[in-house]
Amino acid sequence: MSTRGVIYVHSAPLAVAPHVEWAVARVLGTPVRLDWSPQPVESAARRTECTWTGRPGTGAEFAAALRVWPMLRFEITEEPSPGADGERFMFVPGLGLFRAATSANGDIQLGEDLVRHLIATTRGHEGLAHALQGALGAAWDAELEPYRYAGEGATPTWLTRVG
Repeated sequence: MSTRGVIYVHSAPLAVAPHVEWAVARVLGTPVRLDWSPQPVESAARRTECTWTGRPGTGAEFAAALRVWPMLRFEITEEPSPGADGERFMFVPGLGLFRAATSANGDIQLGEDLVRHLIATTRGHEGLAHALQGALGAAWDAELEPYRYAGEGATPTWLTRVG
C-alpha cells in the first residue's frame, strides 16, 4: 500500500540545501536532486517543492528528518490511504513543528476528544476561538502564507520511495 504527498521547503539557506536533499534521500532510499529557486520573501534563501510517493507514515519521516535544521520553513502533506488518515506538518522557526490529521480534501481534522476538552477547559467565546485557532495551526499558516504565494507556479519534482 502506498500514498503520496508534497514537500514544500519554503525557505532554506543556500548552504543547507544539499543537507535537505540528503535528508529526503535517506527517507526515500534513493538519491535526490531538487530544483531550488530564489525565495522572493527572503532574499538569501532558496525554496523547492517535490511530490513524493511512499508508504503511509513517510510524511512524518520527512518532518523528523527536516526539523533538525531550525532555520527552515517547510510544509509536508501526506494524502489519506486505506487505514491511515492524511497528515499535514508545518515547521516555522520559533514555533517549531505542527502536525494535524487531514481529510481527503486536505482540511485539518480535529478529534472529538480534543474538541470536548477545548469546550470544557476554555472560558468564553474568545477563549474557545483562540484555542481552536491553535489546534488548527493558525500561527503556522500566518507565518507561511507569504512564502506560499512566492512559490505559486513552481514546477514540483516527482520522487518515489524505494522498497
